[in-house]
Amino acid sequence: MREQGAGTGRAVEEVFREEHGLLLATLVRRFGDLDLAEEVTAEAIEAALVRWPVDGVPSRPGAWLLTTARRKAVDRLRRDRAYAARLALLQVAADRAAPAPPPDTVRELPDERLQLFFTCAHPALPAPARAALMLRCLAGLTTAETARAHLVPEATMAQRIVRAKKKIREARIPFRVPGADELPERLPGVLEVLYSVFTEGYAASSGPDLTRPDLAGEAIRLTRILHRLLPREREVTGLLALMLLVHARRAARTGPAGEPVLLADQDRGRWDHAMIAEGLALVPAALTGGPPGPYGVQAAIAALHDEAADVATTDWPQIVALYDVLSALAPSPVVAVNRAAAVAMRDGPEAGLALLDGLAGEQRLRGYQPYHAARADLLLRLERPDEAAAACRRALGLAGTQPERARLRRMLDAAAPPGSPYGPSGGGDRPAAGDGLSGAARPSRT
Repeated sequence: MREQGAGTGRAVEEVFREEHGLLLATLVRRFGDLDLAEEVTAEAIEAALVRWPVDGVPSRPGAWLLTTARRKAVDRLRRDRAYAARLALLQVAADRAAPAPPPDTVRELPDERLQLFFTCAHPALPAPARAALMLRCLAGLTTAETARAHLVPEATMAQRIVRAKKKIREARIPFRVPGADELPERLPGVLEVLYSVFTEGYAASSGPDLTRPDLAGEAIRLTRILHRLLPREREVTGLLALMLLVHARRAARTGPAGEPVLLADQDRGRWDHAMIAEGLALVPAALTGGPPGPYGVQAAIAALHDEAADVATTDWPQIVALYDVLSALAPSPVVAVNRAAAVAMRDGPEAGLALLDGLAGEQRLRGYQPYHAARADLLLRLERPDEAAAACRRALGLAGTQPERARLRRMLDAAAPPGSPYGPSGGGDRPAAGDGLSGAARPSRT
């Protein structure tokens, strides 16, 4: 037993974060039904909350949860013969549709989570539904976190998840490893999900902490496995490089109390330079041998930040040029926000603000906190405090984490004019331009 008493609840949460994806993937592979796997996973967690305070947390909590969930699934199937018969039919259909590949045609993926990632990236599912299902069910993100990551309302995301599960049932999509000829079609969806998981870990959409290192580390681990399996896939290489180059700054991104430390103020001596070297070594392979992909381009942007001695000596013209390439490859309002921030560093705040104001009509940006925070920053730099305060209040209302809200309150103090009811004037934080983490969820400022 590892832990007892008051810390049990925290231990259960830590185990859940660590084991949830693997537990769910194992159960889906065993029983072939995602809803059943989710339900018995939740029941196993509930059982742990009852038993562990009495017995203590077991030395192998993941194994305890898996054993408990399997028993509950078997009990449920025994009670529900119709359900069991339906699962049997699904398994027969899967076996017929998925003959074993010839020897050496495709190497089996060594992690059941990646197997399920590829399964849920089936082309029969619409792209938004694939991403929603994988993030919510396999990466362990809540529906709210998944919705924030894709800039849609929570209700919309919940509907996507329900529809994706229904499609899997009705189309009898088999839970299996794809063959070699299917990998190119499914790979982009898997990379999108891995990137979204990493982005949520790098800059949490909600909660008491700015980051979720467990999610970021898990995304890197899975991407490393994928890179070992597919070393010639340049976008896999690019994604791994991007993650490493950005994650290398994690120790310097927060202060002693968990507050955000912006890129311009970070102690670059605290960056993980071994990780940076590993990421830099991958960038050439991601950018050569054909037209560049979005992940390779973002990795190149991150590399320019990591190679610079400070913000002042960063190669902003090259970063803007790379954002131009990224805008052509993967145009989106989020990429446009990042490009505007980089233009502001190259040409001055007025040029950047003009680009941001040109995006004001974009529906997806209305609820996108970094857009309003970036406007507030540039308005502060242009000494337009009233407008800066309005933009900052908008960003504050959209901020999901406590550290980000505290940072924005300090910005609001800096923007509020003397005598303002919004607080005294003070030294505000200023976000830096996006550092390469641009396409899936939000631009990075730290």
